[in-house]
Amino acid sequence: MPILHAIVLGIVQGLSEFLPISSSGHLILVRWLFGWDELSGDAATAFDVAVHVGTLVGATVYLRRDVVTYAGAALAPVLGRGPLGPDGRVGWSLVVSAVPAGIAGIVLGDALRGSDRIVLVALALIVFGLLLGVSDRLAERRDQSDFGPLHAVVMGVGQALALQPGVSRSGVTMTVARGLGYGREAAVRLAFLMSLPVIAGAGVYGLAGLSIPASLWPALAWGAASSMVTGWIAVWATVQIVTRVSLRPFVAYRVLAGCAVLALVATGLR
Repeated sequence: MPILHAIVLGIVQGLSEFLPISSSGHLILVRWLFGWDELSGDAATAFDVAVHVGTLVGATVYLRRDVVTYAGAALAPVLGRGPLGPDGRVGWSLVVSAVPAGIAGIVLGDALRGSDRIVLVALALIVFGLLLGVSDRLAERRDQSDFGPLHAVVMGVGQALALQPGVSRSGVTMTVARGLGYGREAAVRLAFLMSLPVIAGAGVYGLAGLSIPASLWPALAWGAASSMVTGWIAVWATVQIVTRVSLRPFVAYRVLAGCAVLALVATGLR
């Protein structure tokens, strides 16, 4: 795999994982547009895991204060450091939120690997973009401290829908969070925090039993590094845009991108 391809795909992964526009969908579209099909089988899986691990590191660095706060509070009763408080409740709820996506990934992952058809990706970008726009108009009446096990399960089920490329893990989670009444910043931060255990679990599961050729390691390293840097940038940018503007810029982009892809397919230009 050429290093340039690895860097470009790493940048695409890092930006689109946390911007609510679908990383899996954009990786498929970039490969489709440029005809990059040099990887398959274990090599393709290894590269996808590498760039996801990169984004995981970048996001964890940005969210480190939240991670330390919630993890420490959740583990306090286990370590004999006091009762479970509000932050600890949020911490354990974040763990619970990963269960639906984990189950769906194990049960349906193989069946959905063939669901990367370009038209489906484009339609998912449009439909779930419009749903994100509708949810963004709803009233804000909750913050992060209201996040509990019930909301964790509901948002976790929504997150599981992102197995279909084009849906967007962060986008659908923000949509459900806004539907439950969470404010924009709370919805964004919860979506990012919920993604961390899912990405980590998917990475461990994806690496199981893989045979990675030595020649692929440089591409894996460059892809992971570029996705780590752009992942941090994407988290920062999303928080800034959503808190200062709204989710509408992402809605507009998703609809326009989906329509452009459908136009390319319909006209046979690609």
